[in-house]
Amino acid sequence: MSEFSHLISEKNFKQLRQWFHENGTLEIVEELTRSDPEQRAIAFRLIPKARAIDVFEMLDPSVQQQILNILREPRVREILEELEPDDRARLLDEMPPLLAKKLLEGLSFKERRLTSLLLGYPENSVGRIMSPEFVDLEINMTSNEAIARVRSSGRGVEAIYSLPVIDQNHKFIGTIDLGDLVLADCNITTEKLLTEEAYSVKADESQEKASRLLLDLGLIALPVVDSEEKLAGVLTFDDAMEVLQESDTEDYLRTGASEPLREPYLTASMLRLTKTRAVWLLVLALAATLTVNVLNLFQSTLESVLTLSLFIPLLIGIGGNIGSQSATIIIRAMALGEIRFGDTGAVLFREIRVGALLGLVLGIMGFIFVSIVFGINMAIILSLSLFSIAVLAAFAGSLLPMTAKKIGIDPAVVSAPIISTLVDASGLIIYFLIAKMVLSI
Repeated sequence: MSEFSHLISEKNFKQLRQWFHENGTLEIVEELTRSDPEQRAIAFRLIPKARAIDVFEMLDPSVQQQILNILREPRVREILEELEPDDRARLLDEMPPLLAKKLLEGLSFKERRLTSLLLGYPENSVGRIMSPEFVDLEINMTSNEAIARVRSSGRGVEAIYSLPVIDQNHKFIGTIDLGDLVLADCNITTEKLLTEEAYSVKADESQEKASRLLLDLGLIALPVVDSEEKLAGVLTFDDAMEVLQESDTEDYLRTGASEPLREPYLTASMLRLTKTRAVWLLVLALAATLTVNVLNLFQSTLESVLTLSLFIPLLIGIGGNIGSQSATIIIRAMALGEIRFGDTGAVLFREIRVGALLGLVLGIMGFIFVSIVFGINMAIILSLSLFSIAVLAAFAGSLLPMTAKKIGIDPAVVSAPIISTLVDASGLIIYFLIAKMVLSI
């Protein structure tokens, strides 16, 4: 038991307050996440107010909601008022609509307006998570005027190190690095300090795509514009990284045949943990009936040459693994923007050749071993089957995710286990057809 848990269980609140002073925000967040809801609420009340908001902002939205459910209403309103608009919008999204509306109405006019602005954008759009508070500069300002603007308006603004510049119609033109502005001559204009290229993203663009762009460009903030190219907000680096972490986690879990929890593991109920896995297991169980039907179809072939059954697990394992490898590599490459649907032909050609090389290596190794133990005919059957299944698995593992992406399905849904199951069935068909041809049965 950790010191934090021990102090909570012993209700030693004096020492617990001292523990909060001695430990950093990350340590507090970790311990709160690992605690049960009742202990978490008790502990949160003891956190000094100066640190409570920082701690609250770093908690998962599901944990935040659990804390708010136990706190008294005045404290809830106080916490919500202090949150950044994008963090507040994310939290309200997780709440029941009636409760979210009630809490929104209890905010000050300014905070309610900023939060409502974000909630007005489509779900999963970058406008939903952008920071609507920023310091913008005008194109005809001198560096002295620009610095004065930063000093007067920059307090509490998240993205202060990359300053967007607008024209007289409030349309976005470009950005200026704060360092360049501070080091510039007094009367130089902002136009001469603009970075070489002006990058921005539309507010209705997907969160993941915008976050990938920010990461690829190596920016600390990315301006967000509306349909008229007017500056609407700024996507900050920390929000972009949070989006990418959630996206990568979702893909990783679906590749392993599980739905994302969308909350920390220790806070998830047993029912939720079971539900995220049970659906996929049912899907895979239904898909596995294909393999059963194939075995039933070739039952007579198996009965006449029982040795064929010895290699079924090997072929199923090899085909599933190669298909899973291809699918995982292709899904990751698509997520990073390295390949698009237009590259399908090139991707398939590469994966087929990779599958052929893998099949050739496995086939040769299989032929040598099987010919010694089971004879030449079985060696020919196994080596040809390994080669064919390797090519098929690499082809399917690359084609299915790209096709899914094209028709609007998350490629991770066409996960490795599903591809593995499909390759199992088709691979066995190839195996038995080759056996019938070689053995003339």
